[in-house]
Amino acid sequence: MAESFFIRKTVNINHDNTFYEGVIDLGAYVDALSSSVLTIHRVDVAFTDSSGRSLSMAQANTAAVAQFQLTTQTHDDVVRLDDRSVIASGKIEAYTPSITNSPLAATSSTAFDIAPQLFTNGYTVATENIYLGGAANTNFAGNVYCSVMLECTVTKMTQAKAMSLALSQQ
Repeated sequence: MAESFFIRKTVNINHDNTFYEGVIDLGAYVDALSSSVLTIHRVDVAFTDSSGRSLSMAQANTAAVAQFQLTTQTHDDVVRLDDRSVIASGKIEAYTPSITNSPLAATSSTAFDIAPQLFTNGYTVATENIYLGGAANTNFAGNVYCSVMLECTVTKMTQAKAMSLALSQQ
């Protein structure tokens, strides 16, 4: 495998049930005309507050959920896993029971819709941009920040295959 490198991106997905999205520019790595494509080997995701700390709940006895998607096309809202532009998606669910005196989630779980996070042979991308988007509900105490770290390599493929892949991901 070629030398891997990491691409990082954070998007403020607020806490108002609205979809937010940010672009990740891959132009330095992807050029389908020159046969260069990006292979994503691993996707790590974190949901935090603005400082990188754990999320707090607005009040006790509350459930909250935030979700993300990483796609090869821009979207106006969350899409299902059967959308061909989806690279990875997932969510975090949190619950704070009424017996706690702290607004931090006493019980939480995370789930990824595409498993594993670690792609055995990599996920090849031939578009010059990918998009990190997400939404969080109003039960969080403040804005939710979704961060991804992608372990990647640059791969060569024939120009015809690279162009075909780029067109299929748009």
